[in-house]
Amino acid sequence: MFKKSLQKYFIAIVLLLLTCFNVFSQSKISGDKKGTVTGKVTDAISTTPIEYASIAVYTSTNKKPINGATSDIRGVFSISDLDTGSYRMITDFIGYQPDTLQFNISSRDMTVKLDNIQLSKKAQTLQTVTVTAQKPLIENRIDKMVYNAEKDVTAQGGVATDLLKKIPQVSVDADGNVELQGNSNIRFLINGKPSSIFGNSLAEALQSIPASQIKTIEVITSPGARYDAEGTGGIINIILKESKVRGINGNVNIAVGSRLQNGSLNMHARRGNFGLNGFISGNGQITSTTLTHVNRSSFDTSLQTHSTLLTDGSSSFHRGGFESGLGFEWEINKKNNLSGNVGFENFGNKSHGNSLQDIQVETTPLPGSLVSAFQSIFKPENRFRFRSTDYSLNYKKTFDKEDQELNVAFNTSYGRSNQNFTQQQFNVKGDTLFSGSQSANPGTDHEAELQIDYTQPLPHDVKIETGLKSALRDIESASDVLYFSPAGYRYDTAQSNSLHYKRMVYAAFVSVNFPVGKWLEVKSGLRYERTETNAHFSKAADVDIPGYNTLAPSVLFAHHISESQIIKLSYTRRIQRPGYRFLNPFINALDPKNISRGNPDLQPEIGDNAELGYSKNFEKGGSVNVNLFYRGSRRDIQPYIVYYPSFAVGDSVYSNVSVNTFENIGTEHMFGLSLYGSLPVGEKLNLRSNLSLFDKYIINRFTDNSAINSINYRININASYQASKTLVMEFFGNFNSPRNEVQGRYPSFTTYNFAMRKLIWNKKGSIGFTTTNPFNKYVRQETQVTGQQFVLNSLRQLPFRSFGISFMFKFGKLEFKKDKEENGGANVPEN
Repeated sequence: MFKKSLQKYFIAIVLLLLTCFNVFSQSKISGDKKGTVTGKVTDAISTTPIEYASIAVYTSTNKKPINGATSDIRGVFSISDLDTGSYRMITDFIGYQPDTLQFNISSRDMTVKLDNIQLSKKAQTLQTVTVTAQKPLIENRIDKMVYNAEKDVTAQGGVATDLLKKIPQVSVDADGNVELQGNSNIRFLINGKPSSIFGNSLAEALQSIPASQIKTIEVITSPGARYDAEGTGGIINIILKESKVRGINGNVNIAVGSRLQNGSLNMHARRGNFGLNGFISGNGQITSTTLTHVNRSSFDTSLQTHSTLLTDGSSSFHRGGFESGLGFEWEINKKNNLSGNVGFENFGNKSHGNSLQDIQVETTPLPGSLVSAFQSIFKPENRFRFRSTDYSLNYKKTFDKEDQELNVAFNTSYGRSNQNFTQQQFNVKGDTLFSGSQSANPGTDHEAELQIDYTQPLPHDVKIETGLKSALRDIESASDVLYFSPAGYRYDTAQSNSLHYKRMVYAAFVSVNFPVGKWLEVKSGLRYERTETNAHFSKAADVDIPGYNTLAPSVLFAHHISESQIIKLSYTRRIQRPGYRFLNPFINALDPKNISRGNPDLQPEIGDNAELGYSKNFEKGGSVNVNLFYRGSRRDIQPYIVYYPSFAVGDSVYSNVSVNTFENIGTEHMFGLSLYGSLPVGEKLNLRSNLSLFDKYIINRFTDNSAINSINYRININASYQASKTLVMEFFGNFNSPRNEVQGRYPSFTTYNFAMRKLIWNKKGSIGFTTTNPFNKYVRQETQVTGQQFVLNSLRQLPFRSFGISFMFKFGKLEFKKDKEENGGANVPEN
């Protein structure tokens, strides 16, 4: 099909060049005034623009086209040099039914502007799904990058994290933490909507979404005014699969392996103007054991002592969960659409550790003069579970005027979490318990949003968008801590805690899209957000967080050098509000030598992002994208470690402790380059590669505004080989350089995958095989952190090698018969 598509494009281009040359020559000789026809090509169902659709113009008596064009990235086309008379125009694109219409050029009206040309997808009454046009794996659109996960050969056996690793400008570390252009403050959405599952543990949430459930992933590095200003790193929107074809159909995906296992069932039903989509999926990570080694040297200047903490041990970990959803779409009539869905997520993890701790204290003037030495067995255990229910309802109204529409959306999410930890310390023989604690930490998380957007087109291709939004975040959490005593575990009033955190954000925006002549497209906007926060902490004075206003301007300039080349320049301002976990002063003493707590005095981080991008698509399927970017953050929020020889918590005093919290470090500047290229080699091999490189410059206000400068980079390569019509193979390799932050150097990360997929049963099903890091059992993670009075070196060896097989089966009979509407008996167009 791909080869036929190239042949079709080639013939169309040759005919277009010949006819344009002929018309141009004739018009140059005659010198007569010529007419013009313009229009826009869109998908009949989604109304999205269709790029590179071919438009051919015929006279009433000629069977060969006399002129033609292709639609641009907005679906818009223009054909000039037309004499007065009657014409026939055929619009076509691969996978769609051709559309034919008539128009006239007269001396009174030399410019004809057509209504939207809506193309319907081709369909066949088969036992399988509809065959449509092939999309590239990565699409670089004017305001975002789209990763088409459905085309990923390894998608069936992995999770969302595995897909994110392959997207240009996105990096994922060994623990599943995600960065976009070097920034981890990312606003994650599902189907364009927020969810409370991302607020508790982002890495866990991404691990709970099977890749087979994902249709596309949208990456927006410079969001416009219509998007929330939250997230200085940008926005990543995960679009789940759905179907708009008629009939009942679906698919089953099952993947089993030595490390990950998941499965999903998707069902789609549509009749007339009403459709339902439902799914259920489950996932799990088999128990694995991580080896750890920690060496921390610290200094007590008052006592003139040097302490060394050595920890050697291991920890086992496993996770699991499931999610489900049900959605509907009701096309009430041609101009009114109502849709909604409900989703449920349930996931969690459990870890258990066992390590030997060795503490030695020496006097600093006389190295080797031992003051004390102590060894113990440390056994921590942690359990985490999160449940969430999401609801959404959306109404869309269109009008007679093209692009005029009203959207009203209500989204709400209810989450409930429960975290429990136990830590015990035994003597070196392991037969006597002398210290320990337990904690139960239940909580609730409620999010709700109401949004109204309106779009008004104006003459001369000007379009105004405006909207209002209110968003609520309401969190309650309690932590009951028990401490060990010879008489048993007792309630610890000093460490037990509760909080109630409530935040309201009120927003309004306006944006204007307009052309500057024929060579520049401008999208500019301004977003205003008012933030009101109330926070109550039981173990700290109520935090007075004054309300504040945020103005977030944005602008994007785009110039189409040609139909296949575009250059764009953008700027946007973003904000990162500290969440309740960052603010909560609760002290987590799961590891008494490494304590963590929040910081109620944190201020919001403000980011200014600028980007210059160039992209080009080649006729034979290759493409190149180049992006230069700058990201500047004020009041930059980062983790920060402080060492204490002794640290009091209520009646308890912990000795030789590192306390990890969050601080507004200062200012951060990043200058970077992202280069992505796709190259087809022959008809079977396709190569893709991405290089991201940025220079990070941090000014630390805690060390007399000293500066830290470092180069960070990421490179990957992806090769896919179509061995036959039913067999495809793939290799993916990725390397993330060590990451330098304000206090130290965090580890590099290397991963590589081999995968293959074989279509079976007349392409109704497929069997896949994938392996990750097959030649290395562990991924080594070496970290070095330096702070005032301490140096910390750690080594973790994470088991990462895995093998897996997957199975997918599509079922259902599609029906493309014309149904009758209840009112009027009119025929419903086929999908």
